[in-house]
Amino acid sequence: MITARNLHKSFKTKTGLVKAVDGVEFEAPDGQITGLLGPNGAGKTTTLRMLYTLMRPDTGEVMVDGVDAAKDPIAVRRALGVLPDARGVYKRLTARENIAYFGELHGMSKAQIAARTQVLARELQMDDILDRQTEGFSQGQRTKTAIARALVHDPRNVILDEPTNGLDVMTTRAMRGFLQQLKSEGRCVIFSSHIMQEVAALCDRIVIIAKGQVVAAGTADELRARFGETNLEDAFVKAIGSEEGLHA
Repeated sequence: MITARNLHKSFKTKTGLVKAVDGVEFEAPDGQITGLLGPNGAGKTTTLRMLYTLMRPDTGEVMVDGVDAAKDPIAVRRALGVLPDARGVYKRLTARENIAYFGELHGMSKAQIAARTQVLARELQMDDILDRQTEGFSQGQRTKTAIARALVHDPRNVILDEPTNGLDVMTTRAMRGFLQQLKSEGRCVIFSSHIMQEVAALCDRIVIIAKGQVVAAGTADELRARFGETNLEDAFVKAIGSEEGLHA
């Protein structure tokens, strides 16, 4: 389980302080996919970076499986598998070598890495690219490799920043199936996407962020009902623009 409590984060600019995140709070339970939605500049990526300890909040608290990220960031990193907004894979290494390198960083044995790589390759449908050098990979192949190396240590909590961005139809379908598999295994999954249909279909609960604040949260059905709309996109537009939403 991942819990964000009253997170605040500001950045210095030439014109003064800019509040990127201003009191974000939500809970992502185990065995569910929690969707994070927000327009560009809403503070969504900054929030995710605080959750996976790349940034420290100015104030507030991140808890992962009951562990305070500020007090024990190493333990939290062990409990997390993260696909960040930057996918970078090591181009001179094969997909298998990329995965193994991350496994070694987590202190795994060669046998553990080999066994886990076999499982991930099957689930992500990447057996045919495992021993190819990643230079020249398609975006989908790079994403699969990045997800596999992020999950090589079998974490109970998974944070994925727009995992289907730029993927073709078949790869996107495979990725959605993989997310459902993670959920069925009882993992906590936080999933960021700009694709409303995808969020509505995959997420058990949706958290909408605008202007650095949580403006609405609930299931897709609850959000549609709250804003009197029949589709999630229209509900989202109302949520980020309504006075009611800004005080939710």
